[in-house]
Amino acid sequence: MTDRLRSVCLVCSILIIIGVPARPCEAVEKTAATLHVKDALTVPGQPASVEAQLAVRAVSGTRGLGGEPLELVVDGKVAATAMTGGDGRAFFTYATKTQGVMPIQVRVGNSPRILPAAGEANLVVWERRNPILAIDMASLIDGAREPSPLPGIGIRRELEHKPMPDAAVEIGKLTQFYYKVIYVVSPSEWDGFRASAQARAWLKIHHFPTGYVLALPPGNEALGATIDELRASGWNAIKAGIGRTKAFAEAFLQRRLEAVIVPEPAKGDIPRKASVAKEWKEIRKKL
Repeated sequence: MTDRLRSVCLVCSILIIIGVPARPCEAVEKTAATLHVKDALTVPGQPASVEAQLAVRAVSGTRGLGGEPLELVVDGKVAATAMTGGDGRAFFTYATKTQGVMPIQVRVGNSPRILPAAGEANLVVWERRNPILAIDMASLIDGAREPSPLPGIGIRRELEHKPMPDAAVEIGKLTQFYYKVIYVVSPSEWDGFRASAQARAWLKIHHFPTGYVLALPPGNEALGATIDELRASGWNAIKAGIGRTKAFAEAFLQRRLEAVIVPEPAKGDIPRKASVAKEWKEIRKKL
């Protein structure tokens, strides 16, 4: 609060005490911020951890805002509250017996410093026995280069990038009665919150089936380590990975899981035992 504002508020208080009508004190200007939320994965009846981040623009990119109240909203009701830490992140715990992909929202609570803001994500509730396909977001983008930038990071007009022909239709057929889908995002710059949000938006715009958007941490071994973590926590029904690169396929083959590369890469980029599809119409024949 500035010295001028302190003086005005002091005068207001004195006038109120002596019974003289006074105009309200000047409002403190609030800061605009952005809220991003990551998808959460759990099983029916077990708590899920929902992670959100509140941030503002800074010279170096973004800066997290600590000490701010956030609310988790499910079905239009506040289901949990949390306070952001010094890095702007907050964690919520929520459990439901309802299976499927449930839209959730995190919003700024009653804050004297921050303007209203909200972010959306999905709470994914699956049985562990459901067979799962992990799909590299790069394999969905028409004309993506290798290593492929993904929706959300390093691409101009990210949401305008066209999908690979037939990709959405074929994934729809795969998920209609059998598979659940995890969309794997590998940010070229580590900003998992923003990458997750823009990947979800891109998938929705192009009518892909809803699934679990998983943003990998940085590092060449991140995909393999994440597969190991999922399996260690009980997600043993991961059946295959569909990707665009040799590295993506090898992370699955090394764990004795199926791997399909689409579209067909150069001969030297095809790992032994990996299946290859020239286009998405061939994917179902390879699984």
